[in-house]
Amino acid sequence: MQTIPRRRIGRNGPETGVLALGSWHTYDRMDFHDAVTMIREAVDHGIDLFDVGVYGFPGMPPVFTDVIFSALVRAAGLRREDYLLSSKLWLEGYPEHSLRDQLENALFRAGAEHADLVVLGDLRHDGVDLHRLVLDLDGLAKAGLIRSWGVNNWSATNVQTLIDAAAGEGVEGPAIAQLKYSVSRRSIPDGAPFARIFAQGVTLQSSDVLEGGVLLGKGVDRQVGRDPGGIRERIADSAAELARLAGELDATPAQVCVAFTLTHPANTTTLFGATSLEQLRDNLAAVELVERVGAEELRARVEPLWADRDAVDPEGP
Repeated sequence: MQTIPRRRIGRNGPETGVLALGSWHTYDRMDFHDAVTMIREAVDHGIDLFDVGVYGFPGMPPVFTDVIFSALVRAAGLRREDYLLSSKLWLEGYPEHSLRDQLENALFRAGAEHADLVVLGDLRHDGVDLHRLVLDLDGLAKAGLIRSWGVNNWSATNVQTLIDAAAGEGVEGPAIAQLKYSVSRRSIPDGAPFARIFAQGVTLQSSDVLEGGVLLGKGVDRQVGRDPGGIRERIADSAAELARLAGELDATPAQVCVAFTLTHPANTTTLFGATSLEQLRDNLAAVELVERVGAEELRARVEPLWADRDAVDPEGP
């Protein structure tokens, strides 16, 4: 069985497949048997990084997709060494509520003793002591609870602050930056500020690669992430052109979107959600699409779909 290529997370993190599976309202919408089959096939093809965060917030309906994941891996016959676990750490309430308590709860729900990667959620205010944050994350690593850590949609300046603080303390800094990256949203990962971050050994995890399905023509009235630059309507309007281009390349729109992210030189792994075996197989075929068309040609073909050019600051949030 053909497996996907592997790349390293940061300079010193674990190697992983160039595709990764997310869990944002996925497993809790699937038939359990179907989900087990999908997880097993994903691992057999080299997808071994699973992003499993605790996404339940006060006042919102409870979410159990991470708890279901713990049952899925057992039913799929996976050993802990067969997969890498990525968990989210949220900074709302930090440092009054410790990262360790939050992480231990997440690991308990996911049925694991450690996370191979933790990704810090959005930095929503300026009051977080980033130097202390680096030291707290090093404490989690020394306790054997995490192997690597990164950030989700942070500015390049704040990531640089983390890098500098870690270097000053002689500890590991951020290994990966999870950024919105797609044929439509390119300005931040392709911009000069993050080029300097990537040159220091931080790698990229592409997320929101299908814009929550908007790029596939599913409309904008969906529960999807934030819309930097206010360009979602423009992205929705480009779905027909994406479908036309995909037809010319003998591919599906989803394959074009996923394949594009694989052409970024700093991209370690591309995160996507799948709720069916068909979706998984469709996205796996994106690896072959890059090989068949070539990275340079593919990037040139999707250039007209770039919607956030001049609409957002490449520095990031």
